[in-house]
Amino acid sequence: MAIAPRVLPQVPLSDWFSRLSDRLWQMWQRAGDILEQLGTELATTYHQIFLAVTSTSISITSIDLWHSILYWVLLLVMVLGIAGSFIPALPGITLILGAVVVWGLVQGFSNLAWALGVAIAALIVSIAIDYLAGIIGAQRVGASSWGQIGAVIGMLLGLFGLLPALPLGGPIFGIIFGTVLGAFAGEFLHRHNLDLPKRIKQSFRVGTAIVVSNLVGNLLQGMLALLATIVFIATTWSSVFGN
Repeated sequence: MAIAPRVLPQVPLSDWFSRLSDRLWQMWQRAGDILEQLGTELATTYHQIFLAVTSTSISITSIDLWHSILYWVLLLVMVLGIAGSFIPALPGITLILGAVVVWGLVQGFSNLAWALGVAIAALIVSIAIDYLAGIIGAQRVGASSWGQIGAVIGMLLGLFGLLPALPLGGPIFGIIFGTVLGAFAGEFLHRHNLDLPKRIKQSFRVGTAIVVSNLVGNLLQGMLALLATIVFIATTWSSVFGN
């Protein structure tokens, strides 16, 4: 006996769209209710946190205390600047001048004339020393431009640790070793017209002279950085901590 196929009731297209729109509207209302409830809970939580923070007994409202903390932080930055002035290829007096400017922006520049002036002068003199130290040392032993360029390349290689490891590691030894090696290599390549013993001797003299002159320049830069820091402390200490 054959079974007659079921005939599905035909729903007008307009009724189908109407039901779909009603369903979508219900979902939209439900989502709105959920978001509204979530917003209410967030607002309540924020209000409770705000009350807890404002009612706590441990609160720092003293501007003088914040200034004292900032002062010590800036002194620490200056100490790093002094150390950087003695160590080749690290920021030095720039950090000290930046710390003075930050303090001036917070407290005003009316009492910072000496400190700011000495820091700026120290930076200018430091740049001149940094530029002239290597040149003067190289010229005293008749170094060529090849030797000076090689010293710069070797210093950068030593700074970033791209040279073979030394028995005494560290970036400072890497910088010194790299400068000597770079200056020696550059001068050795340039002095191809000399006999081998004289060529080696001249290249070694150039490398040593450039390193020694740079170290002397760093010593002078460190003294300038120390002077700028002392002037800053002497002119600002009483305004922060009293006599």
